[in-house]
Amino acid sequence: MSENVVSLPMYDWPELQIYNDRFFEELRQSFSSQGFKVPDQMDRSSDRMDVWLDKNLLLSQTCGLPFRTVLKNKVSLVGTPAYGLNCGAGSYYSVIIVHQDSVIEKLDDLKNRTFAYNEKGSQSGYAALLHTLSSIEDAPQYFTSSFQNGSHRQSIKDVAEGRADFAAIDALSWELALRHEPSAQKLRIITSSEPTPTLPYITALRPRRELDKIHMAVVDAMVALDEDTREALLFIGFAPMQVSDYQVIEDRLNTVHKIFGAQY
Repeated sequence: MSENVVSLPMYDWPELQIYNDRFFEELRQSFSSQGFKVPDQMDRSSDRMDVWLDKNLLLSQTCGLPFRTVLKNKVSLVGTPAYGLNCGAGSYYSVIIVHQDSVIEKLDDLKNRTFAYNEKGSQSGYAALLHTLSSIEDAPQYFTSSFQNGSHRQSIKDVAEGRADFAAIDALSWELALRHEPSAQKLRIITSSEPTPTLPYITALRPRRELDKIHMAVVDAMVALDEDTREALLFIGFAPMQVSDYQVIEDRLNTVHKIFGAQY
């Protein structure tokens, strides 16, 4: 990659691409007004980690877990979208879902059941789930059956179709699934994880002056969106989070490693 890169890979469902495209067009205008060279198109094809580590990254969204682990000291935090999730601005949580016909009612009922997860590098689909399960006494002996499937949406399908007994889905993906994924209607929530800061917007390592301009460009782009697009993307604002706010994710991951072992 040789020019500035913009990507929005985390919630770019097929049903949302038209709205993310509208957001990108507003970003192009606001970045240009702040003096940044902006690509003609949003990157939807490159490997996410390659994009996040690219020295020409202008804006992307990552997960809080890789932000605190792999990307630490390699990228700059721009801020954090605030979504309409009935949670603190800039925060989110995961819901633990089961089939609506399942006998599972509470956390203890998950013992010896199979769970699906999107990927081990996911805060909401994996780390938050294990942290929640770690409250069960002798948890490691009960949770030995699981499989990775690549996405929250696939986890929803796997539980709905009986391939898995439960999964953790981030609250925004769950809301999107209720709108766009028919399988979600076969499921119900039994509990939620503790909130953490939501998925941050990042850029390449930059001086404070440039970061402030990028932050304001994102704010301006969000404000310029039409009401239908803001509602479709669940935007309610842009929180000026600090890197230290994400320390809780790393702390909880360390707890998971102590209880379940470093292989988790």
